Formats: sequence, C-alpha cells, structure tokens
Amino acid sequence: MSKVKYYYDPDTLSYRKIEPKKSKRYRNVLLFVLGSALFGFLGLIILLNTRWVNTPKELSLEREVRNYELQFDILSKKMQQMEQVLANIEDRDNNIYRLYFEANPIPEEQRRAGFGGINRYKSLEGFNNSEIIIDATKRLDIIQKQMVIQSKSLDEIAKLAEEKEKLLAAIPAIQPINNEDLTRMASGYGWRSDPFTKARKMHWGMDFTAPRGTPIYASGDGKITRADNKSSGYGKHIRIDHGYGYISLYGHLSKYNVTVGQKVKRGDLIGFVGSTGRSEAPHLHYEIFKDGERINPINFYYGSLTAEEFENMLKHANQENQSLD
Repeated sequence: MSKVKYYYDPDTLSYRKIEPKKSKRYRNVLLFVLGSALFGFLGLIILLNTRWVNTPKELSLEREVRNYELQFDILSKKMQQMEQVLANIEDRDNNIYRLYFEANPIPEEQRRAGFGGINRYKSLEGFNNSEIIIDATKRLDIIQKQMVIQSKSLDEIAKLAEEKEKLLAAIPAIQPINNEDLTRMASGYGWRSDPFTKARKMHWGMDFTAPRGTPIYASGDGKITRADNKSSGYGKHIRIDHGYGYISLYGHLSKYNVTVGQKVKRGDLIGFVGSTGRSEAPHLHYEIFKDGERINPINFYYGSLTAEEFENMLKHANQENQSLD
C-alpha cells in the first residue's frame, strides 16, 4: 500500500491530501519498465560473454593456453634450427662424402618424402589449437625420418671409408727396392731387346738392378699366394694377392723371407735380390696385374718417390734398351 501524502492549506487552515497526476504516474511506470529491460539486457550480455566476468579457474586456464602457445612457438624455432642443421649435413653428405667415395647421392624426394595413406593425425583434430599441434607433429615426424635416412647414409659412408682405407693400403704403391740400394733402373715396361735372343719382344715389368742379397719389400698389403720357382723364366719368385683385382710379382730372387698363405703389409721384407731363372745379372723383375691383365708398374710409385725421383725413373724406363730377362 502506497504512502498517502498531505499538504497544509493556509486558506482552510487544514491538511489536504496530495493527489498525484495521472501523467506522472504513467511516466514512473514507463521508467520502471525501461530500467528493468535495460538491466535484463545487460545481464543477458554478461551471461553470453563470459570474458567480462571470468572466474579465477577460467583465468588460470587462459594463462595455461597462452603458455602452451608460447612453448609451441619456441618449439617451432628449435625445429627450424634442427631443419637447417640437418639440411647442411645432407648437403655435405651428397656433395662431399658420397662424392668422394663414389656413392650415388640420396635423391631429394627420398629425403623429403611425407607420409601417405591413412590420416596419421586424426586424433589431434577437433581442438582449439589442432592446426598448430598437427603442424608441429608433422614437422617432427619428417625430421625424425630425415635423421633415420641420414644415419643410414653415414653408416654406409663409414663402411665405404673403411673399404677405401683397405684399398689404398692394398694398392702396390711403393718401389719394391729402396733407392739407396739400387745400382740403376735397368729396363722399363714395353718393347725391349731380349738379352739372350737379341730379338725385340714385350717386356711386361720393370727391372731394378741391385747387388745380390738386396732386400725386397712388399709394395702393398696382401697375401702371399706363390713363393716358388715353378713359373717359367721367373726363377725363384713371389706373388702377392692384394685384393681388388691387384697382384704383384717379384722375380729372380736369391731366397724368400715369406711363406705361402702369409699376410704381409706394405713395406714388409719378403725376399732378396738374386739372378735365378732366365736372368742375365742380379736384379729384381717386378710386375703388376690388374684383373688378370699386366699393367705398367711405373704408375704405382706415388707412395715412395719424390717428383724428381719419379721423373728420373720415367726417363730411364722409357728408353728402349736391353732387358735383363
């Protein structure tokens, strides 16, 4: 029940009741309705947009989301650095390591190949940050695959390097008699005059003249396959199988310092100069075979001669003189 208000009338010397005007009453009702509607609308907006009235738990969750986004950004930069380092290793692998060891480069499409078939990342879909998570996961998978390919490539390079080292050690690369022990380099590879028939015939090796008993050294790593005098003309001779198709032969020896089946290293003492077999004077007859074919030994002295010594040997080896066997 509304309060009744009165006012004092001096004319009648009495209190009279205040009657409110109808227009004012309508205005008050209208203001009440508008105010109620306004507050209701504001309440609805607040309910629909919780950002204005986040609870402490919601604020904590927002901070966690921002932290995750920051961590993903840091992870993305680290992955970018890993990709750059991996790309540098791959470039050196293809253009230095594999090139040096005569191995085929790994194709770029093989290194960069993705993952086909089923959707590997379906379980990561449907979240607010699914796109970021899926992209990071894909990049990590590709980096992992590239690392596996590169690891296998380096394993292959290591095996090739080991084989290369064995090959370099096996190639007959030194002169079988020391320079200080030589009297002279008597005859080289090529057409020469036979010392017995005086006819011109092919001389398949090089003759090194030296006093009887001068040490003879293995020109490369290998295995002794022959040490006998059962090959016509060579007298007492030694053959070393170096592997990779290489065989070296040492003829006209006075005696052996090795036995058949023995493994030797480059520079090991294997025998001594003599004049056994079809020989005119004490010397070493030296031959090299590659895949069953005789080749010029002069191309295999890079391991023991200086440029000047090699030039001097080349000069004498090219003279069409008389051989000693």
